Amino acid sequence: MIDRAPVHELRALTGVRGIAAWFVVFYHIRLSIAGLPTGVRDVFAKGYLAVDFFFLLSGFVIWLTWSDRIRTGGARSIPRFLQKRIARIWPLHLVALGGAVALALLLRATGRSDPQFVFPQLPFHLLLLQNWGFTHQLAWNDPAWSISAELGAYLLFPLLVMPVDWRRLPSWALLAIAGGLLVGLHLAMDAPTLGTDIPRYGLLRCLVEFTTGSIVCALWLRWHGGSRAPVCATLVTVLAAGGWIAGAPETLVVPALFAAVLLLLALTAGRLGNPFELRWTHYLGEISYATYLSHFILWKAFKLVFVSDATAVSPTRIALYFGLVMLASIALYHLIERPAQRWLNSL
Repeated sequence: MIDRAPVHELRALTGVRGIAAWFVVFYHIRLSIAGLPTGVRDVFAKGYLAVDFFFLLSGFVIWLTWSDRIRTGGARSIPRFLQKRIARIWPLHLVALGGAVALALLLRATGRSDPQFVFPQLPFHLLLLQNWGFTHQLAWNDPAWSISAELGAYLLFPLLVMPVDWRRLPSWALLAIAGGLLVGLHLAMDAPTLGTDIPRYGLLRCLVEFTTGSIVCALWLRWHGGSRAPVCATLVTVLAAGGWIAGAPETLVVPALFAAVLLLLALTAGRLGNPFELRWTHYLGEISYATYLSHFILWKAFKLVFVSDATAVSPTRIALYFGLVMLASIALYHLIERPAQRWLNSL
């Protein structure tokens, strides 16, 4: 079978990435929002699952963009791949970590401390190795654990691409491999939630979901443009969501649910009226990495300056914090992330 030519960008996937990043923001501040209804708080309490969608989406996009280049270019193409991925993730991580170090030093200078800032672990965080089994706790900028895991996926990606081309396998085999991977993750974790013991399971969680995302991309290349595929993806999404609501294990159902949602979003990309392709949602997606990496340290700094009781922050001050996150995301994206990426890629 000859696959249809891929597009340069699926705007819907960029847009949904921005929404997912803000779910992580809400997850980290949910217990401090005064007057937040219990039901809404319970929804935000699952915001950590947005990271699982990020892993699947990353596998999808990286496979779409780089699988052919590495397969045809061989070992010569790998350094360029790694250069571009490091240029994508490391400069902004370094800036966010620098902000955390500055905050830690300020606390020390004023006679205070925060158990979040573990100086002996700082070298691991600087090199994005903190979630490779070298530490036993989240520290410094918590969200960066997933970037550390992503780096591991990038290093192993050529080993995934060069031996096998997903497109040469029949659809049933791809679905079986993806199902086996997700069942394996569930059995290996043997935990109540995907967020359990991130220093221990986070890298495995990333590698399995990243690989599954690459399989989803292969299925999309085969199925996009057809009329039945979106219906089937919708059915799987509904069944997986129903199973989760009915009490099926999160570690088993949620990755399958998100894989189906990712496939459905990709299959319906470009359709008229898609809310994830609006200009503002697409822009949220473009700056989502800055949002994701900056919001945690900004929240710590915000509480030190504006909040006396961290357990009950007024809606007005929460709105102020959201504004700061948005402004920081825009500034970091345009002044740090993109220029640094261009400079490193030009070397």
